[in-house]
Amino acid sequence: MKIGVLEGLLFVTGEDGLSLEEISKLLELENYEVNELLNEYKEKLESDDRGLKLVCLGNKYKLSTKEEHKKYYELLADQTVSSSLTQAALEVLAIVAYNEPISVGMVDEIRGVSSRDMIRKLLFRGFIDMAGRSDLPGKPMLYKTTDKFLDYFNLSSIKDLPELKVPEEISEEEKDLFISRYKENE
Repeated sequence: MKIGVLEGLLFVTGEDGLSLEEISKLLELENYEVNELLNEYKEKLESDDRGLKLVCLGNKYKLSTKEEHKKYYELLADQTVSSSLTQAALEVLAIVAYNEPISVGMVDEIRGVSSRDMIRKLLFRGFIDMAGRSDLPGKPMLYKTTDKFLDYFNLSSIKDLPELKVPEEISEEEKDLFISRYKENE
């Protein structure tokens, strides 16, 4: 049962992963017990009939896909990219493009809804990429658009994006707030 809980925790945390101490606290186990559990789970994932592997990067345990299945993931990515972008994807891409580099939290603040899943999908599809970490507390990951984004929208550079136009009926004070929000990361 503990392996199932561990697997679920690693799945839910995604790219953030969990440290040994975090797993220990969540599962109410000693560190040595967590190490044994991690080793047991890693062995189960090494089977040929499993598509994931357990990795430890930067003291965080994460689930990752196996290299030997890469061609299938690429086929899926190619197939997914050929489908059109949803309204949510376009919103997130516009926010990232006009504010890059930008964190998921900043995208969420602008959109007013969680964008974590959409960021993950756009990363997978190759429209955005990681651009380092912010200096903000917690050092959140920053994202930027990619060459694939530029190709898709037929742009030679990010500077070719249309200029943001502020409606005239907005007061000068509101214009300043609007413009500063979108220029915040420059």
